Amino acid sequence: MEKYFDATYIIEAIPMLLPFLKMTFLVAGLSVFFGTILGLILAVMKLAKSKMAQKIAHGYTTVLRCTPSIVLLFLTYYGIPAIASNFGTNLNDVDTAVFVIITFSLQFGALMSEVIRTAYQSIDRGQFEAAVSVGLSDLQAYRRIILPQAVVVALPNFGNSLLELLKEGALAYTIGLIDIMGKANLIIAGNYNAHALEIYIALSIIYWVLSIAIEQFFLKLEKVFSKGKQVIKTT
Repeated sequence: MEKYFDATYIIEAIPMLLPFLKMTFLVAGLSVFFGTILGLILAVMKLAKSKMAQKIAHGYTTVLRCTPSIVLLFLTYYGIPAIASNFGTNLNDVDTAVFVIITFSLQFGALMSEVIRTAYQSIDRGQFEAAVSVGLSDLQAYRRIILPQAVVVALPNFGNSLLELLKEGALAYTIGLIDIMGKANLIIAGNYNAHALEIYIALSIIYWVLSIAIEQFFLKLEKVFSKGKQVIKTT
């Protein structure tokens, strides 16, 4: 009689899953890139003097943060082609990864807008004024004084947001993206749902290693930038 739980399936599954990390990293990387740009734009709007810009940015953030990732994913995947078809454009042949990237870029942008805004506001305004008073231009003051300190403040939240994105990205298999999660489900389907537990344990191990590696990377990065911040304070 075949054993219900067989640990060898865990060992065998890991090499089968690892090649599909490329797609997971591609989606996460592009989502972080476009999401950070969007977050910066939203943060500028939140810090602007225009009440309208502030309301739009805060409204966007509220709506996106209150929308479950899987709901936003389906809205993007089915909604964008439906809207485009009304203008005579067929998007049914667009790669699934594009819709996944759009979804998580929109979501990551909402998170980053708050990260950037709070990091900027945590820096004493007097430092900017002092830098300008000694002859630095506005751009130089932001680049040399404000930005290095804001980065230190933003790094922990940026790292946490990245980890959340990486985990939420596993939902992309629900619309057919074959990333590491999608491959795990294909393996399970190929086994007629047998040994699903072992496959998911293998998947969990990969995510655990990735999460710990990313966390340690950001901790070291934070220490490096913190040294720069200490130098700024002592000069």
